[in-house]
Amino acid sequence: MIKAYGYLRVSGTGQVDGDGFDRQRELISRFADQAGIVIPRFYEERGISGAKGEEDRPAFQEMLTAILSNGVRAVIVERLDRLAREYVVQEQLLVYLAAKGITLWNASTGENVTEAVKADPMKKAVIQIQGVFAELEKSLLVNRLAKARERKRAENGKCEGAKGWEEVEPERKEEILKIIKKMRRKPRNQGKPSTYQAIADCLNAEGMRPLRGGEWSAQLVRSFHSRAA
Repeated sequence: MIKAYGYLRVSGTGQVDGDGFDRQRELISRFADQAGIVIPRFYEERGISGAKGEEDRPAFQEMLTAILSNGVRAVIVERLDRLAREYVVQEQLLVYLAAKGITLWNASTGENVTEAVKADPMKKAVIQIQGVFAELEKSLLVNRLAKARERKRAENGKCEGAKGWEEVEPERKEEILKIIKKMRRKPRNQGKPSTYQAIADCLNAEGMRPLRGGEWSAQLVRSFHSRAA
């Protein structure tokens, strides 16, 4: 089953309350039904000029973010001028979508616009170049994030993951540690120190829960003791 987002745009603020969105949604839905395409969501570009590029279109950016993270790989517009009215901007957006592996459908003509663009040798070359730079950009971003994490670990000793006792409840940590140390101390009467299970039972009875909730076990107490000691 093919899934696609519907992309709607009106350029004037006065058109937002008109029938522009309803007309576009109706035509796109009719085309999708005939083509066996499911539309999980419509994205509405409200009062955005057709001369604006992708960086100035909040709904377009939101739609791309969703597409690149959830497996939906197609977009349907009522007509190409709903994507962009100016030819240069339209071409830029078409190449951009194709480079991201996103299929664009024109509901008015039923045309797979992406396939038509790829059939043009010059446009295909541009798409391939765009794809290379998109992949390069992703790799550079991954590297930057990795270096940032390494730098943060070097500065703080920790970068990511769940927060520990010191960051959440340092005072309760010290209180629990005192109980464990006291019960693990060898009695003066030459008796044996309390077992970790006995300590766990004591902490649970006192209502002193572990950091992540639940109840203490012998293994959890041992781990806490060894790390905090």
